Amino acid sequence: MHTHHHHNYGTSETGSVMLDIGRDTGALVIYTGPEQQGLEIEISPLDMIPAQRTHVAVRERLINQGKLYCAVYPSLPAGRYAVWRGEAEQAGTVEIAASRVAEFSWPAN
Repeated sequence: MHTHHHHNYGTSETGSVMLDIGRDTGALVIYTGPEQQGLEIEISPLDMIPAQRTHVAVRERLINQGKLYCAVYPSLPAGRYAVWRGEAEQAGTVEIAASRVAEFSWPAN
């Protein structure tokens, strides 16, 4: 059973995330609002729904222009992924390209 957990992580400072992208891997940033801080957002390759899910937590991140809230997946095999809003509801899909950073905006309720 997959559930969304909330965690109380501290603020992530500028430059504190290391991406591991290259020939066969890319990265994903999911932008959210502050109300999702601490939420673990699950994703899974579209060809493996729902068997193989992975998750990271949304954190407050300080940037030069202020702050934002996002979940960062620093290294994912290239391909199409489902972004899960809950156990059985998809928030959308995203394409991960090798050597690139994909972006996804968390939908409003």
